[in-house]
Amino acid sequence: MAQDWDIRPCGSTCCTCERPFVADQEYQSLLVFSEEELDRRDYCCECWKAHSADDSAGEGSWKGVFRPPAPPPEEALKKETADNLLRKLIATEDDANGNVIYLLAVMLERKKMLVERDRKKDDEGNITLVFEYRKTGEVFLVPDPHLQLDQLGHVQREVSQLLGGGGSTEGPESGPSNSPPDEESDADDQGEENNGT
Repeated sequence: MAQDWDIRPCGSTCCTCERPFVADQEYQSLLVFSEEELDRRDYCCECWKAHSADDSAGEGSWKGVFRPPAPPPEEALKKETADNLLRKLIATEDDANGNVIYLLAVMLERKKMLVERDRKKDDEGNITLVFEYRKTGEVFLVPDPHLQLDQLGHVQREVSQLLGGGGSTEGPESGPSNSPPDEESDADDQGEENNGT
C-alpha cells in the first residue's frame, strides 16, 4: 500500500542562512528522510549552490518561486464587534439608529452577553427594554421599535454592513420574548456574585 506523506508547504526562510524569502524569489527545495518522515528543506539559490554537491542524499529536489501568503482582507481588520458597535450607536443618541441598536441588543442577549432585566411601558404605549451586561453590570435602555417581519431583512443587512460583513446577523423573528426577565439567569448572576465574595 502506498505511503501518504504529509509534506509542509514552502517555508518563509532559507533553511541554511535563515534569510527570509521575498516575493518572486527563486528557491530550491529538497526532500530528505528524517526519522521515518520526509523532511522538506528550502534553500535560497546561493545556499543551494553550496549544498548541491551533496544533494545525492535527498529523495527529490525542485526549483520554485516564492509566493508570500496573501494578507487578510482589509475589511476583516476593520471589522466591528457587535458589542463595540452597540456602545457607539447608543452614545450617538440618534433615533435613526433605533432599529439597529435593538437588533444588536437582541443578538448580544442570545450570545448571553446581555440579559434583559426589565421592560418599561410609558403612557403612550412605548416599550423600553432594560439590558444589563453580565460581566460589567452596565445597564442600557433600548427602545423597542416594534420591528415588523418585512423590515427585519433590511435591518439585518444594515447590521452586517456596519459589522464589516462578518459575524452572525441572525435576528429575532419577533424580538425578545414577552416573558419577564429570566429568574434562573438572575439566580445564576447572584450565585456568581456570592461566590466571588
